[in-house]
Amino acid sequence: MAIHNRSHHNHALMYLNRQSRDCSLDNDCYFQIPAKPNIAISVMDCCEFLKKLPDESVQLICIDPPYNLELAMWDVYDNYIDWAAKWLTEAYRVLTKDGNMAIFGGIQFRDAKSGDLLDIIHYMRHNTKFKLINTIVWHYKNGMSAYRYFANRHEEIIWVAKSDKYYFDLDSVRVPYSEEQLQNALRDKRLNPDNVIKGKNPTNVWEIGRLNGNSRERTGHPTQKPVELIERIVKSMSYPGSVVLDFFAGSGTTGRACIPLGRHCLMCDSNEQIHEFFSKHLENLKSSYPGAEFNMVSDTTQISAVKTWGIA
Repeated sequence: MAIHNRSHHNHALMYLNRQSRDCSLDNDCYFQIPAKPNIAISVMDCCEFLKKLPDESVQLICIDPPYNLELAMWDVYDNYIDWAAKWLTEAYRVLTKDGNMAIFGGIQFRDAKSGDLLDIIHYMRHNTKFKLINTIVWHYKNGMSAYRYFANRHEEIIWVAKSDKYYFDLDSVRVPYSEEQLQNALRDKRLNPDNVIKGKNPTNVWEIGRLNGNSRERTGHPTQKPVELIERIVKSMSYPGSVVLDFFAGSGTTGRACIPLGRHCLMCDSNEQIHEFFSKHLENLKSSYPGAEFNMVSDTTQISAVKTWGIA
């Protein structure tokens, strides 16, 4: 039986790699990286925004939804899972057949009102066709202190797919071995030498630091995620030229990560400050990637035609 999370056994990846090798100049290649990715920001309710998107028009969804912890007005829901069910249904509809979805969250259960990944996983398992591929642990060493419980030093990310033919590119996110580790790994007869040379699997525990208060990446958003973290998701779960969606966009980190990686990105958030936050992302992007260019899409008609972005 095929082991789906091995990139060399992944049928979707093999098909797209074959497309890439056979690519001509007539713009019909999945792996053609756009010179200027399309980036769109909409300020509106996520469920209303999702209804505007065509079926099977998005290859990756990367979201960090509210947890119903009542930390702000945007984080209060009378029935969290009833609300989440609406966007989960729409998310499944808009994903392509090889599409993935990464959902940030945690285990914050205190009472029936709380919304966390346990509730979401339970709902998806019993009410949707999503397939749980991995639970990823984002581990960081810096964080708040605590006195009445063990201080948190990790968050969870669940990776779900629309079908067994999901896209996954392990090679794009392999971690280099040290010289000593490399020699030891090459002597291990259980390992494929070709894959060893490429680097090691980062596993499902990702050690990436949180943003400090004085980090240059900071835009002012309270729950901003590091670009490095989002980049790993985008590189491994989507292919160049595809469309990435974040309908809880926050500061716009997903769009910031997509531009130099050659992915189109749709972003939606209910907070108008996203434009201000994203402008700060773009300032930081210029210093890291001075030649990076993109098209800012604001026309609703163009957003509705997102299905053509991934092949343009």
